[in-house]
Amino acid sequence: MNKVFTFIVFIILFSTFRINAQVKILFDATKAETAGNADWVIDAKNYNLAYSSSTGLPYVSTGNTRQSNPVAIPSPSQSLITASDTETYWTGALSAWAVDCVKKGYYVETLPPVTGKITYGKSSNTQDLSKYNIFVVDEPNIKFDTAEANAIVNFVKNGGGLYIISDHANSDRNNDGWDSPMIWNDLFNNNTVQKNPFGIAIDSNSVSGTFSNILNSATDSLLHGPKGNVSKVMWSAGATMTLTPSANPTVKGVVFKTGTSGNTNVLCAYARYGKGKVVAMSDSSPFDDGTGNPNTTLYNGYFTDAAGNHQRLIMNATIWLATKQQGVPLEFINFTASLNKQNNTLLNWTVNQSGDDIDNFEVQFSGNGETFSSCSKVNLYNNEGTVNYYYTDNKIINYLNAGVVYYRIASYFKDGSVKYSKVVSVHPPKRSEMTVYPNPAKNKLMIHIDSFTQSASLIVLNTEGKVVYQQNMNECSGSLIIPVMNLSNGNYFIKLQKADGSNYTAAFIKN
Repeated sequence: MNKVFTFIVFIILFSTFRINAQVKILFDATKAETAGNADWVIDAKNYNLAYSSSTGLPYVSTGNTRQSNPVAIPSPSQSLITASDTETYWTGALSAWAVDCVKKGYYVETLPPVTGKITYGKSSNTQDLSKYNIFVVDEPNIKFDTAEANAIVNFVKNGGGLYIISDHANSDRNNDGWDSPMIWNDLFNNNTVQKNPFGIAIDSNSVSGTFSNILNSATDSLLHGPKGNVSKVMWSAGATMTLTPSANPTVKGVVFKTGTSGNTNVLCAYARYGKGKVVAMSDSSPFDDGTGNPNTTLYNGYFTDAAGNHQRLIMNATIWLATKQQGVPLEFINFTASLNKQNNTLLNWTVNQSGDDIDNFEVQFSGNGETFSSCSKVNLYNNEGTVNYYYTDNKIINYLNAGVVYYRIASYFKDGSVKYSKVVSVHPPKRSEMTVYPNPAKNKLMIHIDSFTQSASLIVLNTEGKVVYQQNMNECSGSLIIPVMNLSNGNYFIKLQKADGSNYTAAFIKN
């Protein structure tokens, strides 16, 4: 009898350890994820959830309201799932995704409506975010309050993985005046931990179509991960996203509506923040497996749309979120810029570095804070731990007119990847006024200055100080046009030196 009891205790303890040790994923259902024609849950057996016509908040009705009302633990037990089980093992439009997660060895739960609370670090909450590795929020339709927004941002900051899923503009399913793009953008900008922590914004638009605009990166974890290669997506009334690397230098788009890189028209993106990670997709349709609430019209976006690419993309992203960051070879601790008496820029950055993965640093500058060009390479010190680096820029500042000069540091790694510091700026003193437009310029650049009647030399220089265009003049009536169509895209400087020694300077971008 004692042996039997000991065996039972062992099984209980082993099962508890296994659940605690494995990756745990919490699917949110507190933000009206089942309102209207949505069913963004992993399992539900009851359809008695209703939403207040005045507030849009959920409540349990005594009748059949046709809306899924999931419980915290899906049933049958996930411990019984085998490789042959399908999405119909559970009843929810996200069941295919959840079953795939369990087959991967992960453990899934739902944060239920009405009773579920989004908290971080609250021990009394049995479903506090600190107990999970990944938090999934699929098309929220109820605004996060400040405490909830802070909990989510702190969850990521301290090592959690957040899966952000949005939908198109005007997709307010519970009629409370808030759609998912508005709700996500409010969380990004109105939490009190850090404004725009992930460098992501959901655009207020509606986009449909099949898009094969994939980032050209053979080693990208989302596009070429453990579940296979991704070549396209299909958006069915989704949205696009705009990224802001100056807010989060790690943010990166991997699927686009147009083009194959950049910070606009993004459909799928990811970023690191603190010790954690986020993945964002701006359409809920790819996650829909076509089965779930019998009262709701569902579509098979997970398996069928985009020829199965959605399943691979979603699972690759989930695995990336679940994979803990290894020892980080480089972390930017601080970066500052200031002007000395000669109006040269003094740059100082402090990093925590380890290992031999880093190749070198590059000082980069910009006239608009968006388009950066190389200023100079800086060799790596062979130290580990906290290391200070210094660089004096005595050339860029000489060519720029009044305004702001932006700097950032790029750390290049031996595997070809790059990590950026935050962006800092300095304000150089004003020089003689010279206006150039349009800026950026494509074919022609118009230069406007005060008229003069003496000889002058107009030169255009690239960021290395090489003259790429030169024109001698005897007088100027106030404006002139120079061709720039043959210049490569990037930052340039214009300097007009008059015979009396005075000069005009300005900067422009060619694209």
